[in-house]
Amino acid sequence: MTTQHRRLRTGQPIWLGKPATGVKFDALMDDISIDIAVIGAGISGALIAENLTEAGYSVAIFDRRKPVMGSTPASTALLQFEIDMPLHKLAKRIGLNNAERAWRCSKLAVDAMRERTRNLGISCEMKNRDSLYIAGDVLDAKGLHREFLARQRAGIETTFLSQADLQTRFGIDREAALMSFDNIEANPRKLALGYLKKAIDRGAHIYAPVEVANVEPRSRDVLATTVEGRKIRCKYLVSATGYELPAHIPKKGHRIISTWALATVPQPERLWPERCLIWEASDPYLYMRTTQDGRIIVGGEDEEFEDERKRDAKLSSKTHTLLTKLKKMFPKSIAEADYAWTGSFGSSTTGLPFIGAIPGMDRCYAVLGYGGNGITFSMVASQVIRGLISGDGHPDEDVFAFK
Repeated sequence: MTTQHRRLRTGQPIWLGKPATGVKFDALMDDISIDIAVIGAGISGALIAENLTEAGYSVAIFDRRKPVMGSTPASTALLQFEIDMPLHKLAKRIGLNNAERAWRCSKLAVDAMRERTRNLGISCEMKNRDSLYIAGDVLDAKGLHREFLARQRAGIETTFLSQADLQTRFGIDREAALMSFDNIEANPRKLALGYLKKAIDRGAHIYAPVEVANVEPRSRDVLATTVEGRKIRCKYLVSATGYELPAHIPKKGHRIISTWALATVPQPERLWPERCLIWEASDPYLYMRTTQDGRIIVGGEDEEFEDERKRDAKLSSKTHTLLTKLKKMFPKSIAEADYAWTGSFGSSTTGLPFIGAIPGMDRCYAVLGYGGNGITFSMVASQVIRGLISGDGHPDEDVFAFK
């Protein structure tokens, strides 16, 4: 069950330029036995480990890198409940009931992230932000109105803004937008480290660098073997390796996409009113947010390929394109990048993740395929995996299960 090896990001993400207190980790020197082995020490592994330690399980986390050094620092951390595929379009793909369940589950996950992070006392620059979904080449004003009606039917509070409303309130010249409420922005590195620390406080251990070479499900446990030959015996194994997929996980419907992002110089006096999260109904879509020190984070220009050298070679040109789009939307902004980076991420044909039991591998679970909702779906994964392992179940587990 060796995972793929990818160079997940290149450039300088803004979060690696900010100080953050790390977590304790050790080399794996001996064979060990625990209740649950979590493979991956990024945001998904952190949320899953924290949730499972709260449930009383003994947990060990393993990563081939140091903790929180994979894809997590490359996230722009717009923690939104809106799924990449509009609700009315998703309903045509998986049925209206399942589409509404997926959207409601995502909304609850954002609420849970906010409340759980606050209750645990994790400091991660988290702030509530409303979101603007502006008209583009995927949904024009009429398409946005269809989406507005679909969200109303699902009980998701949304406001439709006309071109005049959008111009007057935000100074944005687009034909329409949808406004949703109580999403989140955060520092994803501090968020993941905070959840890892809480898991450690409850007895979890992190071992790194450790690479699992083989996984053998057995009648009463799972035996994982590292490349050095160490044995990890566990009652359950959870693969949270992000976009480096383990060999035995079904990959149908999953693809790797390249993306680019930047953070501008600080410009607190030039930010848009209300500092809401912004994203386009376009393909590829543009998205923006602000930071506590008054920068603008801009991302997008996604392309469907996974060649890392090709991806990295486009960093300069893509940065220029993103800055040009920023300046066009907000002419008074300072379109100058202090940080720029590129990365690879997984996506699915529906915009939904795959979470659940790995087919044909008893006691083994996996989470993958997050698209633009990575951190939100990581919270969903922590809830679903806990329910599956504990036997309590989760009301929406079938929506995200491997088919």
